[in-house]
Amino acid sequence: MTATTTRERTSSYEHVAANVALARPDWRDARYQAFALMRVAFTVAPIAFGLDKFFNVLVDWPQYLAPWVDDVLPGSAQDVLYLVGVVEILAGVLVALRPRIGAPLVAAWLAGIIFNLLTYSGWYDVALRDFGLLLAALTLARLAMQYDRPQRRDAAA
Repeated sequence: MTATTTRERTSSYEHVAANVALARPDWRDARYQAFALMRVAFTVAPIAFGLDKFFNVLVDWPQYLAPWVDDVLPGSAQDVLYLVGVVEILAGVLVALRPRIGAPLVAAWLAGIIFNLLTYSGWYDVALRDFGLLLAALTLARLAMQYDRPQRRDAAA
């Protein structure tokens, strides 16, 4: 009886795993809608904020850089923000093209931003907001495991 129950349970798990592996993008599926919306958000926002690091239209970005970071890295705070802008733009493009890779990168980037903000008194509210974005990026990464298929590595003949 135990062997049959185990066999049936295994078969049931295999059936569920097969269904998950075969899931196709379907706009009627709320999970896919969430994936698509988050993919757009984590494409547009990093690119927009990255571009703004060069122009400081939305905000004066260097004010968010902890002084110790500015002391450790060469150049001015604005020079550091230029590099930050390039990374954010690339992360947004990567989310657009390969969210399976881009979403964890954005999550890691947000963790770095949070660390910077927590080490610089006065920006705890922004750090909390970015923590929410970090959780959303991790959620996108999880959904990307389902909806962004890994590239196939077919052997060249």
